[in-house]
Amino acid sequence: MLTHTVSNQSKALVDYDLFNSDAPLVESIVAHGASGFSDKLTAFGRFTGSAAAIALGQAANANPPILSTHDRFGYRIDRVDFHPAYHDLMSASIAHGVHALPWQTPVAGAHLARAAMLYMAFQNEAGHCCPISMTYSSVPSLEREPALAALLKPLILSSEYDGRFLPLGEKKGITLGMGMTEKQGGSDVRANSTVALKLQEITVGGHQLKPYTIVGHKWFCSAPMSDAFLVLAQTAKGVTCFLVPRHDFDGKVNELRIQRLKDKLGNHSNASSEIEYENAIGYLIGEEGRGVATIIEMVGHTRLDCVLGATALMRQATVQALNHCRGRAAFGKLLVDQPLMRNVLADLLLESESSTRLAMRVAASFDKQGESSHEADFRRLGTAIAKYWVCKRAPMVVAEALECFGGNGYVEAGPMPRLFRESPLLGIWEGSGNVICLDVLRAMAREPETVAAVVSEIKSVRGFSRRLDAHASGIVNQLGKMARKPGDAEINARRLVEALALSLAAVEMIKHAPEHRAAAFVAARLGTGRTLALGGLPASIKAGRIVDEAMPV
Repeated sequence: MLTHTVSNQSKALVDYDLFNSDAPLVESIVAHGASGFSDKLTAFGRFTGSAAAIALGQAANANPPILSTHDRFGYRIDRVDFHPAYHDLMSASIAHGVHALPWQTPVAGAHLARAAMLYMAFQNEAGHCCPISMTYSSVPSLEREPALAALLKPLILSSEYDGRFLPLGEKKGITLGMGMTEKQGGSDVRANSTVALKLQEITVGGHQLKPYTIVGHKWFCSAPMSDAFLVLAQTAKGVTCFLVPRHDFDGKVNELRIQRLKDKLGNHSNASSEIEYENAIGYLIGEEGRGVATIIEMVGHTRLDCVLGATALMRQATVQALNHCRGRAAFGKLLVDQPLMRNVLADLLLESESSTRLAMRVAASFDKQGESSHEADFRRLGTAIAKYWVCKRAPMVVAEALECFGGNGYVEAGPMPRLFRESPLLGIWEGSGNVICLDVLRAMAREPETVAAVVSEIKSVRGFSRRLDAHASGIVNQLGKMARKPGDAEINARRLVEALALSLAAVEMIKHAPEHRAAAFVAARLGTGRTLALGGLPASIKAGRIVDEAMPV
């Protein structure tokens, strides 16, 4: 008699197309004007869903980077070594343009297409997406200093990944990072104690540069092997933005000391570090004292990427749960055919779909902001609203999807623990929930046109549902109360931002999703009768239909 027989186990989800199997993503690409990139997105979707790419992601995550501060003779080298799989993923993402597509190909839909690729890359392996995101996001801030942009943009736009530790002039392509956070300040970047002292201007390649010496300690600096960093430091005029290269333009190694790597909950393939600047050379970007305004251009793009990352984790967790439930039986039926499990899966699918559609709508506004003041205003507030809510939902969605596996979901050999460990991070990167809500309040007070743009979006679907109309009226009333009692605004900020996010997600579902799924989302998320736990869809919603039409595996 056999003592070990494997049965009733689901199969690994590999060798599938992450793009074309994701109907909400494909439909968003078409709806918002990026269908010209469909072939490019298909190619990247097939790569990220391939067994080979999935294996690279697993290997990169299982083999974290290693810091060497000194060589065997005692000389400082400040080098971080990565597993080859990490370099392979970086190479693939850069070859496909995930780091720079809108700057390489500045045409309609490029930001949206690039957003879709990052969303797929995050599903494969989140850790390498950090330097990819920062490189993409650095360009708008860098362009505030044309001399630096002229020197560095050709290397940023390169489709060749070059992970070697070499002077800029010897590189085939470069990646950029960012250094804002300090241990005494955290999100309060104006409390930065890093200081910058002005030096004499120099000429590099015919361009005038303004060098400073930088002295200080950054508490969080991800991807410390990037070729240059946007860094905040204090001058006599206040917080100022600088470009600090790993090698100075004369080829000399800059005085950047990597003190240690953070031992993190997740995001293991990415090196997050503490860095000290010992009279490092940095170059002025923008005006002295205007550093926050300068670097905020970068932060706006990285906040979009946090939305995309959180959405990606929800999507991947949901399809993993769906794949498992289609391959495992209990009590005489496949899990996917059990009524209560169908309810849970349908709810996960609705949350994932609405988040995907909202994220892509926000990404599309980055393409359209130059054409329309409405789009520019929507981008300003919509990014923050989506950042707050989508990143808040990701850990809950991933946890519920993990539970669909039972004990198998808690075992490290499977994909769910890694997804779960990644899920809280996007809510922390580029401003935690409170910081984002305060930013929303700041935008509402200083740029009321941004509120008008968001309210206009919500009103554009008036009449679809009395429940949504009542929800929208509640938002207007809440805005009125906050205007009358500004002292209460901060206390009510989370409630308001959540209400706005749910409204915008509903708008995208109503405009672009099948009507029955849009109606299900509105019924599940708005008004009375909604549940806080996933899997509490009312009986009026045809959960089985939502599950049956989901991604075929």
